[in-house]
Amino acid sequence: MTKPETERLIRKAEKLCQQRGARMTSTRKEVFSILAQQAGSIGAYDLLEQLKMVVPNAKPPTIYRALDFLQEQGFVHKISSSNSFVLCSHFDHQHPVQMLICGSCGDVQEIQSDGVYEELQNQAEDQGFLVQQQTIEAHGLCAKCH
Repeated sequence: MTKPETERLIRKAEKLCQQRGARMTSTRKEVFSILAQQAGSIGAYDLLEQLKMVVPNAKPPTIYRALDFLQEQGFVHKISSSNSFVLCSHFDHQHPVQMLICGSCGDVQEIQSDGVYEELQNQAEDQGFLVQQQTIEAHGLCAKCH
């Protein structure tokens, strides 16, 4: 992602935080920026190493607190299968998440398929289950790799 695009997303995230009464600290903003620069997902410790270039005294709790905040705000998705993180492509609204994860190059594409979400909701309701959050991870090969 280009620097102007990253800065545009940061401004958008800051505006949403302001509307929500949440605080986008400089460390949270830096972690957001690092995530925006990634083509795929990135693990917390790799994020920490990059953060240390700007915040030399950053420690693991620093990165985890920032990631928790960014997830709570809907700016970041956790890829559970790889314990890594990716910036949400449309964080201005809550939505069900489906991730297409390339096993070759590591690229992550976020898609929204209402039909998948509605079918999951319907089946969950049939079982008396209340879905509070939904992320589906599909692993395969992206268009560049197959």
